[in-house]
Amino acid sequence: MTTFLSEQLFIGGLHFTADGFRIVYGLIAVWMWALTTLFSFEYFRHERAHLKRYWFFTAATFIATEGVMFSADLMTSFVFFEILSLTSFVWVIHEETPEAVRAAKTYFFIAVIGGLILFMGLALMANTAGTLYYSELHEAIANSGQPKTVFAAGICILFGFGAKAGMFPLHIWLPKSHPVAPSPASALLSGILTKVGIFGILMTALPGFLGDGTFGLIVLLLGTITMALGALIALFSVNLKRTLACSSMSQIGFILVGIGTAVLVSALSGSGEESGALASEAMELAHSGLVLHMVNHSLIKLTLFMAAGVFVMRLHMINLNDIRGFGRGKPLLMIPFLLGALGISGVPCFNGYISKTLLHEGLVLAREAFAEGGAVSTASLLHGIEWIFLISGGCTFAYMLKLFICIFIEKHPQKQAEYDAATPCMNRLSAETLLTSSLLMPLLGLPAISGRLAALMTGDDVFHHFHAFAFANLKGGMMSLLIGMLVYLVIIRRFLIVQGRYVNRWPAKLDLEDLIYRPLLLKVLPKAGGALARFVDGLPGYARIIMPAAHFISRFMALLPDGIMIFSRRTFLHERKRQSEEIAPGQLRTIREREKQAAIPVVINFSFAIMMMCLGILIIFGVILLLSL
Repeated sequence: MTTFLSEQLFIGGLHFTADGFRIVYGLIAVWMWALTTLFSFEYFRHERAHLKRYWFFTAATFIATEGVMFSADLMTSFVFFEILSLTSFVWVIHEETPEAVRAAKTYFFIAVIGGLILFMGLALMANTAGTLYYSELHEAIANSGQPKTVFAAGICILFGFGAKAGMFPLHIWLPKSHPVAPSPASALLSGILTKVGIFGILMTALPGFLGDGTFGLIVLLLGTITMALGALIALFSVNLKRTLACSSMSQIGFILVGIGTAVLVSALSGSGEESGALASEAMELAHSGLVLHMVNHSLIKLTLFMAAGVFVMRLHMINLNDIRGFGRGKPLLMIPFLLGALGISGVPCFNGYISKTLLHEGLVLAREAFAEGGAVSTASLLHGIEWIFLISGGCTFAYMLKLFICIFIEKHPQKQAEYDAATPCMNRLSAETLLTSSLLMPLLGLPAISGRLAALMTGDDVFHHFHAFAFANLKGGMMSLLIGMLVYLVIIRRFLIVQGRYVNRWPAKLDLEDLIYRPLLLKVLPKAGGALARFVDGLPGYARIIMPAAHFISRFMALLPDGIMIFSRRTFLHERKRQSEEIAPGQLRTIREREKQAAIPVVINFSFAIMMMCLGILIIFGVILLLSL
């Protein structure tokens, strides 16, 4: 990548730098926070209870995001990555409904597990490669002399950052967190926070693991699963914000496919003349495509989630059967939504078409490079992934067409007259904010602008030989759109609409959280704990003293934050005194019992956090012990 600032900035052990990619994404973060803030003025106009908390943690999340984006090494990224996980947790639990609490626990669980796995990878990488600087990783890994350990570190880093990105199989938080979070926060969660995870994967894989075909293949396969699964779940969803959230998961898969393609094909860059030239070109196309798609997806989801916020503001509903027909006759809502839908669907002349075409052509050239080099099995695998790529893109067009037709063309069977009278649907500031964000979709669909942006972010000018509107490129895009039209007509209209109502036929039992993760935590681990307790009973007397002491310390640490909070409220804030003055003495017992019940979830959450921390420490010790054998 082209570096604008050759010197790094050191602040208290944290290391920062700036190049084209970091500067562009730093500005995108500023843009997204600015527009969501303007939109939030109307969105939160009737809310008073938790606004100060929301604004404080929104500002803290912005600082942490910029900290990650301008970090020069993995440790600096990790520090701000963990701060980001804590501050963004408040967005998910903001509404404090049972659904929000459950989604927040899932989000927190994945964040803790991801952070622990990431830290384990950093420890292994620092021990074997001797550096955590992104710019030094490639040379340090090549000279480490411990390829297996370095590879294990890379896999841990991949899954640690992948947890935040929404990569399979750690994607479970994403479809559940977005629907319950406020829409401005959902735009940031989907548009920018997932890119924090992608940033870590990208900066580690390129150039750190260039030439490691196995690592590239793992990223490519995980990206393919994430891409296809997200598109499939979004196709079945009947919840507007859940559909957009699953769409984000799918688009993250597209980006991971680009990273995996670049790393995988880099193994051929120094081989035969023909295959080496194809491999180099495939790397450049995939690299340019993935960074452009990161930018495009951030801007598209900013528009679509703010548009979804209009339905939340006016109707307080996001089920398609409830909001059907609300957008009829509302051009200020329809135009931004349409531009976002066209962009994410990869329609020619819009931004998503440019980035998806680059990714597709990178896959095609990678397949040809492996075929030319004699790796027939890898070429066949890439050919299959190419078809999954096209079908997933078609599914994107199908579910966005489903949303647009349902909201802006069809009529509500009972409430259409009421919906038609609900004009204007937003104030002038919100309308201007929404329209401004959507105008970037056709603007970035111009090859001249996208080419300059890609060259700024990667340092490679691929647009001198890439012709976006050549017949071969248009053919791939149009094939994907044709698949999407067939999916809409055959699957959505005939299978997912029953008696005029949209239905979700996705089997609930396939939810990985309920199928694997919760049974593992609530059934398997308690049994393991019981077995451990029986083992401890057989230990000498002095050893058995350790367990009650550890239990007491853990319980004390779980209750300490609550004790401090209650003590502060009843002393510095004089809460009990004010209650005694305003409430009859006979009601105090009831109020105290109510406060005691309200504190139980807080205690459970802190206990849950400590349990996750202990579990992660045990995993780290287990891996270190295994590697030392």
